Amino acid sequence: MNIPQELLYQQYVHRELEIYRAPYDPELEFYNYVKQGNTEKVKELCRESFQEKKGLGILSDSPLQNLKYHFTITAAMLARYCIEGGMEVTEAYDLSDYYIHKTDLMKSKKEISALHPQMCLDYTTRMDKLHRNHACSRPVAQCLEYIYDHLHNRITVPMLAAHAGISPGYLSHLFAKEMGISVSSYIQSKKIETAQNMLCHSDYAISVISTTLAFPSQSYFTSVFRERLGKHQNSIVQNTSALPASNKNPEMFLSLPGHGRWRFTG
Repeated sequence: MNIPQELLYQQYVHRELEIYRAPYDPELEFYNYVKQGNTEKVKELCRESFQEKKGLGILSDSPLQNLKYHFTITAAMLARYCIEGGMEVTEAYDLSDYYIHKTDLMKSKKEISALHPQMCLDYTTRMDKLHRNHACSRPVAQCLEYIYDHLHNRITVPMLAAHAGISPGYLSHLFAKEMGISVSSYIQSKKIETAQNMLCHSDYAISVISTTLAFPSQSYFTSVFRERLGKHQNSIVQNTSALPASNKNPEMFLSLPGHGRWRFTG
């Protein structure tokens, strides 16, 4: 079945989860530390194994499925607290969906327990960066959002300028001033980051990745990829051969590390 490119990057699955019991104070404190971007406290609180955590209710007769349910609840709570802290809704739920999907493929409680602190620190690190980032102007923030949501399309400066309601020339100047990089270079870097994640976390062919990310040709994609990543590209490509086919879900990749969000002023 052919799936439109747009559907490959639909990340806006907003789950409404029933929380079966009210979280106790330590749990609320933990989520607040994540929202604040307090990596040291989150690391400290994640030392306890997730599968041995006290207070987990019985949501399934299967111990493995029970832990998966609680992981899903944790992912949803992290997303909601981070949204409250300023993270973009799409980014928060994209990240939640990504980790929930990974958990769904796991066959042991040990695997899930190992993924839990990784997920928590991923959210926390992003929140820390969000709090540290200096604010950017509204036009640039609008363009960053547009780029994030349209990496599967061809993106041009005039398109972004029209979206932000300013002239292409002014956008180019403003973007370079605030981001320290040209618009075209930024777009290309984000596409390559996504391509790298797809190569590392799926077994999609290079031809599929280049088409999905709207590169004009596979040869051009390969050239740009080689130029930006150099020697590392061979190890990246080789590493993908060991990945199972079940990881072939390109709709996850915009939510992987490397796709930050920005806040704006005025």
